[in-house]
Amino acid sequence: MNEWAQLFGERDTKVVLHLFGGPFVTVGPRRTTVPEGSKRLLAFVALHGGRVERRYAAGSLWPTGDDLRAAGNLRSSLWRLNRGCVPLIDADKASLGLNADVVVDVQMIAAWAARLINGVPTGADLTVLPSGIDGLDLLPGWYDDWALMERERFRQRLLHALEALSATLLELGRCREAVEAAMVAVTTEPLRESAQRTLIAAHLAEGNWVEAKRQFAGYRRLVNLELGIEPHPSLFQLLDPAFARAS
Repeated sequence: MNEWAQLFGERDTKVVLHLFGGPFVTVGPRRTTVPEGSKRLLAFVALHGGRVERRYAAGSLWPTGDDLRAAGNLRSSLWRLNRGCVPLIDADKASLGLNADVVVDVQMIAAWAARLINGVPTGADLTVLPSGIDGLDLLPGWYDDWALMERERFRQRLLHALEALSATLLELGRCREAVEAAMVAVTTEPLRESAQRTLIAAHLAEGNWVEAKRQFAGYRRLVNLELGIEPHPSLFQLLDPAFARAS
């Protein structure tokens, strides 16, 4: 079970495909490995969200060689997958798709992020917090073009969600949790000014003027060193009271 598990509800009745930190499968408390030769196919189908044409999947996953060999690789991958763990992919002669009873962590996490970003979180949404960078890592160590694209897309979505989570917690007076949420975003991407602004605002709301000043000073040094620029003027304006009280 990973740190996102509470999003999956009554997991004892569900097959969950984990792509964050995976891929692997859980059925209730039991964790099942995915055959090595089938991981890329399973992840590719899961990330496409619906049914995928067999020819497109084969060509994308095995682009070198001819169509016949790619189709054979796809059949072998399906065979190993069906032997190695619980049924996950429904396949016919033309297309592939996940079985209807399979829950994908990416879909649940994306829905959580969307509720936060759109300002309509549930109470349970406000209790979910990845512990660090590893919690934001989709298919770690994979370098296929399609995997890299999905990883960056979800990374950006989750950073926006963490900032929204921090801001919502701040509005509710839950300053400590707001700081923690913002710190995950800042640790993941230190040069992200919106994350830095969110963290500084949380420090200020908690009354930690010195912490806010220290965070700003560290960020200012970083962007000067890495980018040769100053923070946006709005960040200076946010900190005006902090500079006055901490000096």
